Amino acid sequence: MDHSIKKTDRPPYGIIAVLMIGAFIAFLNNTLLNVALPSMMEDLQVGASTVQWLTTGYMLVNGILIPATAFLIEKYSVRRLFLAAMLLFTIGTLVAGVAHVFPVLLAGRMLQASGSAIMMPLLMNVMLVSFPIEKRGVAMGFFGLILMAAPAIGPTLSGWIIERYDWRMLFHFVTPIAFIVLLIGFFLLKDKKEKKDIHLDIKSLLLSSLGFGGILYGFSSAGDKGWGSPHVYATIAIGVVTLTWFILRQIRMENPMLNFKVYKYPMFALSSAITMVVNMAMFSGMLLIPIYVQTIRGISPMDAGLMMLPGALIMAVMSPVTGKLFDKFGGRILAVTGLIILTVTTYYFSQLTDETTYAYLVVLNSIRMFGMSMVMMPVSTNGLNQLPPRFYPHGTAMNNTLNQVAGAIGTALLVTVMSTRTETHATKLAADMMNNMTAQPTEAVLTEMKHQIEMTAMLHGINDAFFIATGIAAVAIILSFFIKRAKQAEDPLKGKESDGKVATKLAEN
Repeated sequence: MDHSIKKTDRPPYGIIAVLMIGAFIAFLNNTLLNVALPSMMEDLQVGASTVQWLTTGYMLVNGILIPATAFLIEKYSVRRLFLAAMLLFTIGTLVAGVAHVFPVLLAGRMLQASGSAIMMPLLMNVMLVSFPIEKRGVAMGFFGLILMAAPAIGPTLSGWIIERYDWRMLFHFVTPIAFIVLLIGFFLLKDKKEKKDIHLDIKSLLLSSLGFGGILYGFSSAGDKGWGSPHVYATIAIGVVTLTWFILRQIRMENPMLNFKVYKYPMFALSSAITMVVNMAMFSGMLLIPIYVQTIRGISPMDAGLMMLPGALIMAVMSPVTGKLFDKFGGRILAVTGLIILTVTTYYFSQLTDETTYAYLVVLNSIRMFGMSMVMMPVSTNGLNQLPPRFYPHGTAMNNTLNQVAGAIGTALLVTVMSTRTETHATKLAADMMNNMTAQPTEAVLTEMKHQIEMTAMLHGINDAFFIATGIAAVAIILSFFIKRAKQAEDPLKGKESDGKVATKLAEN
């Protein structure tokens, strides 16, 4: 008997609820960590280039494992995948919480990443299979509400914990919750799956790992090592060559690990391009605003987290509303409107001064997040709606992987712009200041001047990076005008098999 999840009049809300709780915990833990990095550097006696591996390593593991999730979803049941993912995440959280040296902390972080890499595509796939196209907007909207709640409360909660406790409390706080979710999943998830005779192509997995991993590592290292480093361009070159080899192999295979034929469907290809571009622009706010408020303005981590809170809450609350609007009006009007708001507010962020008020930053970031809420979920859902059901695991895996790549590229690009422009501005400011001097300054005055030049130059560098991000967002506006309401395409394999069944039936979860 087939006990797999299928699209029915009554979706499996219990399974979806358990998966969403697991995804929420994974997202919450990720947002808790950012504010804690300075404390970890001090306690573990490591530098910024070392501690950033907690983020880069997490991204690398996701980039390596997510492409394989399409195969895992087709091969194994939701129950087995969820329990494996939560077990890995729980063990990783426990290890990180007891770490007293950096390598142990990094190992725990990698285990967490391996669990969350499986979690997100699995949840997206269940949502796509469980809801018909005309109801997916609302479903994905509530999915967004759950996931946006994590970044809404994460930074503020992290700031509060760090000011009162050791950074390890961030992991101790999550560990019992993750263990409870694991137990709930063990007792509540009962779905079964017919055995499928498919096997993972090891060569494809190795090529995918080297390809996506090389690109992610190269771009992630560029912000720290600089573009002139052979370490950077060599790993990117290896990644590009290996990824090209991987893509050519997948196209020739009858049962590919990651099916690139999803790009034969124009709305999916367009949505993938838009979300990648938006991810690159979005990292400007996630990366540059904390640097501005904490380094230049001297605002505390807790107040910095509180500053981001209203915007994150607006994005969370708007998710179900946007979902309903998507079901009614489609994705184009939402995407165009949201991207215009995103582009304009990003431009205003490129005009920051050392006197910009806290309230202005809160309001501007809130408006920016309001615009963002109209873009990501409607655009990606519209693209996935065009795919035949057997392509859902490949579409969700592709989107999640490319978003990781886009995030790495966006981070590297904006850090590079900020760093190089900061150096340029510092040189010019120093020259102007020396030309205007009428007497030899004292050492104390020189020290003060140097600090002033550094802060002013960094401010200008941040503004320049935001200006580049504005241009990136503008590209997404142009692309969004080509969005059309997607209808599910006919599966080319339908009816061609001797038994009348589709060869790769996604409804088996």
